[in-house]
Amino acid sequence: MRQKEVMNPPILERDPSDPRRKALNPGLKVLLELGPGLVFFFTTIRGAWLTEKFPILTHIGEPILIATAFFMVATALSLAVSWILTRSWPIMPLVSAVVVFVFGALALYLQDKTFAFMKPTIINTLFGATLLGGLAFGRSLLGYVFDSAFQLDAEGWRKLTFRWGLFFLVLAVMNEVMWRNFSEATWLYYKVWGTIPLTLAFTISQMPLILRHSLEEKTAKEEQAGK
Repeated sequence: MRQKEVMNPPILERDPSDPRRKALNPGLKVLLELGPGLVFFFTTIRGAWLTEKFPILTHIGEPILIATAFFMVATALSLAVSWILTRSWPIMPLVSAVVVFVFGALALYLQDKTFAFMKPTIINTLFGATLLGGLAFGRSLLGYVFDSAFQLDAEGWRKLTFRWGLFFLVLAVMNEVMWRNFSEATWLYYKVWGTIPLTLAFTISQMPLILRHSLEEKTAKEEQAGK
C-alpha cells in the first residue's frame, strides 16, 4: 500500500499530522493566498489606465470585469506554484479557486458584475460551513491552513477551527452589507483594506489560545520542569 502511494502520491495536500506532508514557507504561503486579491484590487483602481494602454482589454468589459479576469489568472498561477512546490493541491485555496472560476466566468460571460460582488460572500460562507461542518465530523480542518505556522494539540485546533468558522460567516454577512448598501468604490476598498486588517486583528486576538495549546510551548515547559 505504501509503495503504491509513493508511486501515486495524493493530489490533495496530506493531513497536517502526516510527516510526509510538504509545507510551504509561511511567507510564500501568505503571498500565494493574498496575491490574487491584491491583483484584483489594483487592476480595478487602475482599470481606466490599463484600457488606455491596452485597448484590447475593453472587449472584456468595465474595470471590475477586467479585474475579475486578472484575478482568475492570478488564482490559477497561485495554484500552479503550490503544485510545483508541493506536488499537491492546497484544500482551502482550491475550494476558493473553484468559486472564483465559476463566478468569474459567469460575470464575464453575462457581463454582470453582481457575480464579482457576491464571490467573497460565497467563498467565506463555504469556508465557514466547511470548518464548522468538519468539526461536526470530528475533523479540525483549519490545521490544513495554519500547520506551517502553528503546532497545536487537538483541543487547540478544535477551538481555533470553531472560532475561524464563525469569523468566516461574519465576513460573508459583512460583504453582503457592503456591496448592497454602499458604492462600488467603497466595497472595493473594504474588500482589500477592510477585510485584511480585520483578519489580521482576529488572528492576533487568537494568540492567547494558540499559546495555551502550542505543542512547542508545552515541550519547552516540560524540558524546563525536567531540569
